[in-house]
Amino acid sequence: MDKFNRTSPVVGFILLGLSGHPKLMNIFFVLILLMYLVILLGNGVLILVTILDSHLHTPMYFFLGNLSFLDICYTTSSVPLILDSFLTPRKTIPFSACAVQMFLSFAMGATECVLLGMMAFDRYVAICKPLRYLDIMSKAAYVPMAAGSWVAGSSTAMVQTSLAMQLPFCGDNIINHFTCEILAVLKLACTDITINVISMAVANVIFLGIPVLFISFSYVFIIATILRIPSAEGRKKAFSTCSAHLTVVLVFYGTILFMYGKPKSKDPLGADKQDLSDKLISLFYGVVTPLLNPIIYSLRNKDVKAAVRNLIFRKNFTQ
Repeated sequence: MDKFNRTSPVVGFILLGLSGHPKLMNIFFVLILLMYLVILLGNGVLILVTILDSHLHTPMYFFLGNLSFLDICYTTSSVPLILDSFLTPRKTIPFSACAVQMFLSFAMGATECVLLGMMAFDRYVAICKPLRYLDIMSKAAYVPMAAGSWVAGSSTAMVQTSLAMQLPFCGDNIINHFTCEILAVLKLACTDITINVISMAVANVIFLGIPVLFISFSYVFIIATILRIPSAEGRKKAFSTCSAHLTVVLVFYGTILFMYGKPKSKDPLGADKQDLSDKLISLFYGVVTPLLNPIIYSLRNKDVKAAVRNLIFRKNFTQ
């Protein structure tokens, strides 16, 4: 009988969440729910104004609209499951639902990596080649750039999810996480995961290493150009156009590099080991970063503020 339990295929997973810390569950439920509502409101308003206000029909705000939509999709793919895990300790999730959630989370994360690189290129052209900006960043250029980010992120997510879910899972089906996070799932495989580790490493290079290098080189040229501006006011104005993007990049990549920079094989201590710090870091990446994006990058922007005021005034006027 014991042998049967170790070799029976897994049809679902149990999400531990914070079941080992019951006193934190109610607090985090309220906190995460409030943050999720703010994410939906902030990013939703940004998407709305970038569509309705003709003054924001530029490459920069087109990318910002994509970033906001992406943040809504990412949080929606994981936060409802996280909230449910607070209400239902040791939440059981079917195998197929786990695969879908894993794909969506991975796809959104990989897409944002590429999209932030595209946004860095937009800022580079705007500051370093302002006279050619409209020619280089035409609609025929920035729309395929954004679409390519989504295609690239979805493609790598499909590959990683397919490789992970084809593994045999037997015996222990407890995921020591809030969601079907890919590294937590890989720990449960009862076979060698070398191929998965190599595949994750390649994906890290493509979707972490290359965009980080691209963004870094872009900002080297941007900073060099800004320093050559003779007036202090001109330098301040030029830097203000990219400082928010740089802040978002540091928060996003700093967190994701810490989480995924070094793929790990199976944990010899098993799923009973509670790693609270890793879970809280995961929450920070999954909830706090999308919360900060509209605040840091967009809602502090004068053009966006003016567009929101115009939208509210127009709505009140029509009423």
